[in-house]
Amino acid sequence: MSCEICALRKEKRFCPAVHGRICPQCCGEQREVTLDCPSECPYLQQARQHEKPRSADQFEAGSLFLHIEVSEQFTYEREHLLMGLSYALVKAAQSDRSLNDRDLIAALSAMCTSYERLVNSGLHYEQPLTSAARHAVAAQVEEMVKHYREAELKQLGYSNLRDPDVLKALVFLLRLGHGRTSGRPKSRAFIDFLIAQFPEKESGVISPQEAGSRIIVP
Repeated sequence: MSCEICALRKEKRFCPAVHGRICPQCCGEQREVTLDCPSECPYLQQARQHEKPRSADQFEAGSLFLHIEVSEQFTYEREHLLMGLSYALVKAAQSDRSLNDRDLIAALSAMCTSYERLVNSGLHYEQPLTSAARHAVAAQVEEMVKHYREAELKQLGYSNLRDPDVLKALVFLLRLGHGRTSGRPKSRAFIDFLIAQFPEKESGVISPQEAGSRIIVP
């Protein structure tokens, strides 16, 4: 039988994205490009294991906010903040299964721009997002920041979370996202990495505190 996609080559593997059998070439060429590959697909998992990191020339100038320093000391001192923000991204992704890495990265980039403006000028102006889905991601993150500050206020009597700290945490996650995604239009490698930091238990998803320092990965 022929491939479900090209109808030219012989089919050799089952593709859960098309619910049919396809050839290896179409699998390699269309994976996370035109195909919404589910995370459990063994061919997707195998491809990720052998994927090379993207080179610097594949990133747009300024996309990594390299002028903002995020030290190793910061990642350890603000571990709970990073886990909380990561958990907010996971919640957004699990609430809308159509989200992909590009959506999360776009939302993080817009928030980095907004917080950088706030830190430098004191002006609070939200960077516009191109879709309701990406706006929902940003809203989930902002809600987490609000709860984080409220928790500090309740426990300490004051909140010491400063806007520059939030900016650095967002930049860290933005860089992590660029490093973890394959760069393909429908990639969810970054999302799957984040979800793996919060494995499900019988009682549900573990809290950011329980997740420990697993997110602190180069």
